[in-house]
Amino acid sequence: MTTTVTSSGAHPTPATFESLDPRTGDVVGVHPVHDEAAVRAAVERAGQAARWWHELGFAARRRRLEAWRKALVNRLEDLAAAIVAETGKPLDDARLELVLTIDHLDWAARNAERVLGPRRVSPGLLMANQAATLAYPPLGVVGVIGPWNYPVFTPMGSIAYALAAGNAVVFKPSELTPGVGIALVDTLSEIVDGRPLLQVVTGLAGTGAALCRAPGIGKIAFTGSTATAKRVMAACAENLTPVLVECGGKDALIVDADADLRAAADAAVWGGLANAGQTCVGVERVYVVEAVAERFTAEVVERASRVRAGAEIGPMASPSQAGIVARHVEDALARGGRAVVGGVGSVDGPFVDPVVIVDVPEDSVAVVEETFGPLLVVNRVPDVDEAVRRANASGYGLGAAVFSKRRGPQIAARLCCGMVAVNGVISFAGIPALPFGGVGDSGFGRIHGEDGLREFTRPQAVARRRFPLPSVTSFRRQGALMKALVGLVRLRHGR
Repeated sequence: MTTTVTSSGAHPTPATFESLDPRTGDVVGVHPVHDEAAVRAAVERAGQAARWWHELGFAARRRRLEAWRKALVNRLEDLAAAIVAETGKPLDDARLELVLTIDHLDWAARNAERVLGPRRVSPGLLMANQAATLAYPPLGVVGVIGPWNYPVFTPMGSIAYALAAGNAVVFKPSELTPGVGIALVDTLSEIVDGRPLLQVVTGLAGTGAALCRAPGIGKIAFTGSTATAKRVMAACAENLTPVLVECGGKDALIVDADADLRAAADAAVWGGLANAGQTCVGVERVYVVEAVAERFTAEVVERASRVRAGAEIGPMASPSQAGIVARHVEDALARGGRAVVGGVGSVDGPFVDPVVIVDVPEDSVAVVEETFGPLLVVNRVPDVDEAVRRANASGYGLGAAVFSKRRGPQIAARLCCGMVAVNGVISFAGIPALPFGGVGDSGFGRIHGEDGLREFTRPQAVARRRFPLPSVTSFRRQGALMKALVGLVRLRHGR
């Protein structure tokens, strides 16, 4: 909700908006809508902080980031409570989000110098008189636009790595979770003596657009829907600001004939229903080989039937999200799918009980579109080849999972997506050294790991002449020299 507050004879004050508890609709907090001037001012302040931060060097930055890590540990329960208040997710889910965040921050702080520090590279035979070095200086100021479903873990995949690389950050949290963003930023303030190294700007879509257009932004890291990502890219194009976009997914889980069916079913239920299905790398489609389909489905039904909305899983983030789930369930059933857990009546207000539907046509919206809710589609296939074909048929390509005792890595290699978990689900997100990101409609660029650190830098190559040699890059070059050079290339590369 957005309001404009005025007083008689006075200039209008900035608009504000309310963040709500999705479980009850109660107001959790009231926050300002930062306009374009406020956003630009934040970016300017960040530019000054970025210069100080970069000049500290890797070792000093690491010490401060490690102090932040300790602060997050000490504030873990307070931050978890803030996450619960604005998302409604179970407390232990909020705690897990923070535990993973802290581990990623630690990895980024410890590995930044190794990955990004200057290093020598071979100049090659033809340029043997040169010393070649490569470094990765920071971009300066990075803008991060975060989502509501994992309001700490997901944006920190950009924030922690951007800071470790030497940048300052301006963070625009989702309008559904602004309080979480503010609480996160506050934990760093004392450690950097109040410098505006990590700032938060709150607001609606206009605030995010202002951040994309702000002069001085070196890169925008965005997480959200594919449709919004296109608008972000259009706004960034005005200043040729590079972007990293992590969009939605329609992740598939493949169950081979030799899979551990109990483990596969447990993974499918967790991957599809955790966080009420509101997970970009959550399982939305399952393709199970015909020979084990009945046994696997029975295991899924037994586990999913025990998951209750309001207990093991929280609410939908908004009424519109619940409406999407309802539409997908209705279409799947109307197209011939069969509900084995829940059904149309499972969608009741903000809470949606688990729904598992089998034998859903591949052109149903429940198979084609991202649901982002506790709906799991289980379709049987004649063999793994068909499972791979269907998994790759989606325009999305974020993550996937494979259960197979003998062929897991081989099946994973055939999937067109950014990450794959073999005999597990979503495990790649918890490994800081692995890059995270998608292809196709799921976006491009990477957070986490070495690629995630380099994402927030600009490679700088330097060639330095160590001693003089006859030069071919001069108008005084001799024909004999070029003849010798061509002969050397033929000898070295022509055979």
